Amino acid sequence: MNRREALTRVAWIMGGTVIGANLFLEGCTRPASKDVESLFKEDQIDYLGDIAETILPKTSSPGAKEAGVGAFIPVMVRDCYTKEDQKVFLEGLGKLEDASKAKYSKKFQELSKEERTSLLTEIDKEAKEYGKNKKEGDANHYFSMIKQLTLLGFFTSELGATKALRYVKIPGRYDGNLPYKKGDKAWAT
Repeated sequence: MNRREALTRVAWIMGGTVIGANLFLEGCTRPASKDVESLFKEDQIDYLGDIAETILPKTSSPGAKEAGVGAFIPVMVRDCYTKEDQKVFLEGLGKLEDASKAKYSKKFQELSKEERTSLLTEIDKEAKEYGKNKKEGDANHYFSMIKQLTLLGFFTSELGATKALRYVKIPGRYDGNLPYKKGDKAWAT
């Protein structure tokens, strides 16, 4: 699967466009740096992994944290987002932490799974409302970016493509009329 196919699938899952998709498709204009520390602290990778795991928890298939999404997100933000989107993203991580402290008087990583889910559900509603009222030139909502990168990172990872989706290493002929049974996984290949 190439980047274009992966982004198309993530956009389809999200029901819209992916923030920064042009950069993902065309390649980043900035040279990739080897260190994530230029934007992210080491503890933020684990923090992002916990946020991603709340969005895509482990079920019968692996969760986002197990798929390495916490390490994937900083690389994509650093290498493929504009300076404006990077700033919104980083400030958003602080806003998420502030919302956790305001609602539960605890840091996000100290919350139970139920509290994390409840908090992110509220923030997701806020992001959707923001998206409905967003005008051209307005900044993106940080949680929309987190959610999109979580889905992109998970479904393009080896675990996501092979355990959460149906995967055939060497696909055979194209069958446009393959029967679908309720509960079947989507195809990764």
